[in-house]
Amino acid sequence: MAKPDAPVNGTETDNGDDHESGQRPQRAADRSEHGVPSEGAVVSDRFSSDEIFQRIIAAAEEEIREGRRELFFSALAGGMAITITFLVYASLYGTTGGDPILSSILYPIGFIYIILGGYQLYTENTLPPVALTLERLASIPALFRNWGVVALGNFTGGALGAVALAYTGVLSPEAADAAITISQKGVDETFWNLFVKGAFAGLIVAGVVWVEYAARDTISRLAVIYLAFLCIPLGNLYHSVVSFTEMVYLYLHGNVGLAVGLFDFVVPVFLGNTAGGVILVTVVNYYQTSEHRLGQVGGPRRISRLTAPEWLFGRWVGRSYVPLLDTHEAEINREAEGERILVPISNPRTESGLVELAYTYAAQQDNASVHLVHIVQQPTNKGFQSNADSRERIIQSSERQMERYRRQARAFDIEPEISTVVTHDAFEEIFHQGKRDAADLVVMGWDEGKPWDTVKRAHPIEELTGTLPCKFLVLKDRGLDVSDVLLATAGGPDSDLSADVARALRDAADSNISLLHVVDGPEERDDGEQFLTEWAAEHGLEDAEIIVDDSGDVERVIGREAANRTLVMIGASERGMLARLASNSLHLDVVNTVDCCVLLAETPYRRPLLKRLFGRQ
Repeated sequence: MAKPDAPVNGTETDNGDDHESGQRPQRAADRSEHGVPSEGAVVSDRFSSDEIFQRIIAAAEEEIREGRRELFFSALAGGMAITITFLVYASLYGTTGGDPILSSILYPIGFIYIILGGYQLYTENTLPPVALTLERLASIPALFRNWGVVALGNFTGGALGAVALAYTGVLSPEAADAAITISQKGVDETFWNLFVKGAFAGLIVAGVVWVEYAARDTISRLAVIYLAFLCIPLGNLYHSVVSFTEMVYLYLHGNVGLAVGLFDFVVPVFLGNTAGGVILVTVVNYYQTSEHRLGQVGGPRRISRLTAPEWLFGRWVGRSYVPLLDTHEAEINREAEGERILVPISNPRTESGLVELAYTYAAQQDNASVHLVHIVQQPTNKGFQSNADSRERIIQSSERQMERYRRQARAFDIEPEISTVVTHDAFEEIFHQGKRDAADLVVMGWDEGKPWDTVKRAHPIEELTGTLPCKFLVLKDRGLDVSDVLLATAGGPDSDLSADVARALRDAADSNISLLHVVDGPEERDDGEQFLTEWAAEHGLEDAEIIVDDSGDVERVIGREAANRTLVMIGASERGMLARLASNSLHLDVVNTVDCCVLLAETPYRRPLLKRLFGRQ
């Protein structure tokens, strides 16, 4: 379990009056490098409820984003440590004749290993991830994912430990008999009794976590952990991971059926532990904190929260976590603005062409605004150093790199908004930023080396791209030159967006515009020419060159006509263009074979409910 940084040692300077009155001076709390308190605000060796909450949130942020592999094996180690508790409990029970105090004296040892060793334990996770979820910094599905992986790891570790105890002769005959006696007591309890006793155990464990974050040194933590977990055997309570280990041990000795052991013993204890821990968070600890409970835990980060749908459904409707860092704080007044353009940038050193395209288009619109967001991809297998100094370094570095685009905007009479986001999900964050910004258009780059060029996610990418938040322009930049533009069209809203961009380029940069339409045979040529002429007139491109080809081979014709052009513009020929780009399954291979820049356009559309549920029909 991740911990906030150790307290920062400092030297206090006493005020004379304070010294005479015997009172400690009142002073601001020192902050650890995570930005959370390392000393109390008034009495330096005590934390307020808000400060304890901040320390828990800082640890929970690291935990809930941990990779499944790391989380599972940490939980596996926790489950195996629980075996030690079962081992010494059974051994002392056998040698002391079942004395309730003497047999319990070393019961907390496995929990001490887990908590001080930083392993994952399911009952501990009823507090930090829940606190993060209550603040809407993480979604409910993300919480269940965390719980599921940790519970699976704990139970796997406990089962392996039970197998070792059952078949290796580690337990003496007396201890083996005692282990069966202890385990059988739980199986013989009623469902309701197990649930209630499990709930009290859950209260104890979640309380240990809270108090542990209020402690300032290892000795204090050790004392709290030992005394609290000693209450479980002395109070005849049940812990789910210990109970699972006991149940597997009984099963291996043929004393209980697997289904009976699970549903009549482990499940009620598991539910009780969960309810007890969560209630302690929601009813007691969370609501005893103030509205300022997050304090400076975000450092320079603006604290944003998941929307209600994101909080409930996570990735299926947007995102599961807030960004690790997000510096954008502008309030969007949609009534006072014209078109709003979002430009996500992965590498400020190489994307000047993308920004120039966005500026050129924006300059031809009435009251358009441009938001440049530097999206920094943080690998999921690498923990983000969330301390204030690291955040500040990232922000300063990003601002230095993005300054060139602020200077570039002056030539277009534009004052862009510029922000920085650090996230584990760069591609997903583009869509969130588009929704949050109320963007009308996203202008993004696509090329090898960009974080969103190698998207691999567990959830279907179509769920992210299936309902676009706004219009999208995707540029494959091979050295942007807008002097000679080829616009391939078959009509439709995606081509309409291409036409808007072509018109803006013509008016701003005096670009030469050529329109291309491909029909299936000579008999359709006349109709094709009439369509393209009327389409050009409708979109203010009457002066464009008209090209109609009757071969029916769209890709070959685009490749031929693009040979002497500097930019090819193509409206999405199929729904889900962005999803196909992400999976490298775009049907138009010509996008990758031509030598010039390519600009792809896609507009929002609604997927029917059946398609959202069952995919393509």
